[in-house]
Amino acid sequence: MKDKKVLFLVQGAAIAAIYVVLTMVFAPFSFGEIQIRVSEALTVLPYFTPAAIPGLFIGCLIGNTLGGAIPVDIVFGSLATLIAAVCTYLLRSHRYLAPVPPIVANALIVPFVLRYGYGVPLPIPFMMLTVGIGEVASCGVMGMIVLLALERYRGVIFKQAAV
Repeated sequence: MKDKKVLFLVQGAAIAAIYVVLTMVFAPFSFGEIQIRVSEALTVLPYFTPAAIPGLFIGCLIGNTLGGAIPVDIVFGSLATLIAAVCTYLLRSHRYLAPVPPIVANALIVPFVLRYGYGVPLPIPFMMLTVGIGEVASCGVMGMIVLLALERYRGVIFKQAAV
């Protein structure tokens, strides 16, 4: 039992750290009305382990904070990632649906943060489109590449870490 809790904690922390590093390394593309956040490719990881749920949430929270986001973006952007991670975990029996929750959650939530938090004057539906396109690139394309690559090593990399 204790080993599973430690494994859960280590997996979550590793995912959070990788998310932060990817967000910061690719910071010029990670923020704004038109963004392709490379770290969002990791949002498929709840397909493999529930430890990814807090890992992605905390990683996004830290990445947004270090990236200079305003408090409303830190909170709601991170909540969008949390909602997406939970939904991805719930869809874990449907491999090809894993990227859908982060695409939808971010396309619906982030444009409101951009408009009301940052005062971006673009129409919300347009920003839903631009954020959605960025999410399709990062989650749908890069995320599926990550998922399919890691699936071959599922039992080795992602031992079950349930609390």
